[in-house]
Parts: sequence; C-alpha cells; structure tokens
Amino acid sequence: MKKICIVGAGAIGGFLGAKLAALDDVEVSALARGKTLEALRQHGWRLRTAERTVSSPVRASHSASELGPQELVIIAVKGPALVQVAAEIAPLITEDTVVLPAMNGVPWWFARGVEALRGKTLESVDPGGSIARAIPQRHVLGAVVHASTSTPEPGLVAHKMGNGLIVGEPEGGESPRARRIVHLLCRAGFDVTLSTGIRQDIWYKLWGNLTMNPVSAITGATVDRVLADPLVRAFCSSAMAEASQIGARIGCAIEQSPEDRHVVTAKLGAFKSSMLQDVEAGRAIELDSIVSAVRELGQHLGIQTPNIDALLGLARLFGRVRGLYPEAEHRA
Repeated sequence: MKKICIVGAGAIGGFLGAKLAALDDVEVSALARGKTLEALRQHGWRLRTAERTVSSPVRASHSASELGPQELVIIAVKGPALVQVAAEIAPLITEDTVVLPAMNGVPWWFARGVEALRGKTLESVDPGGSIARAIPQRHVLGAVVHASTSTPEPGLVAHKMGNGLIVGEPEGGESPRARRIVHLLCRAGFDVTLSTGIRQDIWYKLWGNLTMNPVSAITGATVDRVLADPLVRAFCSSAMAEASQIGARIGCAIEQSPEDRHVVTAKLGAFKSSMLQDVEAGRAIELDSIVSAVRELGQHLGIQTPNIDALLGLARLFGRVRGLYPEAEHRA
C-alpha cells in the first residue's frame, strides 16, 4: 500500500497517521479541518510519547478531491461526524480502496449479515442508510483500537498507553487484503491481531465502554472512581448483563461476567474515558454508537434493557443540556 489517507487527524487518527508516516515507502495524507488542518500544514504529523516527540511531513487538505484516490482510507472521526464525512470522501475511494474505520462503538455495517436480525439496519448509527450507500461494505475492514491517546493541542497527539489493533473482515474469516493491512500496520510498529471474528472483538470492547464512557462523562469521575462506588458499579454490571444477552443472540457471546471485566478495567487505574475527554473539550459525545445502538439491537431482538434505557436517557439529557447531543432527535 503506497497511498494512505487518514480521515480525522485527532487523537486516534493522528496516532495512526504519525506511526504509518514513519515508513519510508508510503505517503500518508490527512483529510482535516480548522485548527487541526493548520497545525498539520505547519508542523506535519506529531506524536509525543514518554520518551520523545517524533514528526513527519504530511500532505493535508480539507478537500478529498485535492487528495485524490487512495489505496487505504482510515476513518478516525467521532461518530456524530460520520454521516457528513461519508458523503464527502467519495474522491478517495476507487473500486480497490480498503476503508478501515478506527472508531468507537457499533459501526454502521455491524447488523448486516447477522441472522438473528433478519436484515434489520441500525438507524441510531446510520440514519436512513446514508453511510452504507456512501461506503459499500465490500470496501470495509473492521477494526478495534486498544490505545489511550489525547490531543494536548491541535495536531499534536500524546500517547499514554496501548498499542494494539485488531483487524478483520466483517463477514469473518481471513482474506489477502486483511493480511496485507495487518502486515503494513505491523511494519509501522503496532501490535496487530488478524481476527476471523471481528464483530466479537468490537462487541467485547463495546461491552466495557457501554457503561464506563457515559457514566464517567455524566459524573466527571475517572474510571477508578466509577468502579469504587458500589452502587454505580452494580448499576454498570446490570447494564452489561443486558448487553451480554444481546451479544449471545447475535453471535457475540461473552464468557466473562461483568465483575470479571471490572477487575480488568480497574488495572488501568485513574484514567478519563474518551467520552469524558470530549465533554471537557466541549465536543459532541459519541453516545449513539456506544449506547443507542445497543438499545436498538435489544429492541430488534425483543430483549428488555431497562438499565441501558436509563443510562441512555440520563446521558443524552446530560448531553442536550450542554449542547453536546442533538436536541432534535427524540428517540424513544
């Protein structure tokens, strides 16, 4: 792969872009806007680790037409921006382009091909099916990112911990293109797993984020404090148990108990979830891909989700009061 475009050069996009740009046989461009675009044009890719700050030149633009066709397009925008982004990136995509969404939560393609859903779509993450029309599934590889990053200033990414990526075909199994992408990412220094069941990997990460993200955003608490409160911890466990029922029905069964997962999460210490970071920065919250989609899946399957319902209601009201979640959308 010689031409790669990062769409959304924030904390995750900048992390991926900076590491890929260190390879001497690829051109890594960026589709960006505003202050991030200005910073990329002035400084290039910048990645700060505990040891040093590295930088690489980048061709950055706000125009997909200016950047032109790409072999790999990595989408790393926040969920609320994806409908608009999907409508704008057609000039990047040819018949052979691979699209790798490096995003939180349930992706727009997740329900397709799941027998238990019988052709249902997820309006919460792809209203009207516009994303699926703009980015046909034949272009898509699924991905999960396990890394903690932040943006102290536009265009500068600070990497705290984690270097893991999981990549796989939405339909399962392996493919030559998936192996090529995994090889590329390994060369760039990532710890990459080629998954034959990427839906399961996406669901497992979501299972933890489902509660930790919105609860920390609402309360302002780091995740260690969320888990230290027995009442809040029990509420999170109840919501996760509902999600486990949903996962079992869609081929994404989870063998752990919620308490098992809490023990794993607690080892990460006092960290701010990505949703809490968004709240503190005044950015729109990724509530639909992390919570609304899980509730919608439950509705399609006839599974009652009273704890997830309560979590969604509280989180979206919190977001609306602060202008971080749309007022106009009144989902039941």
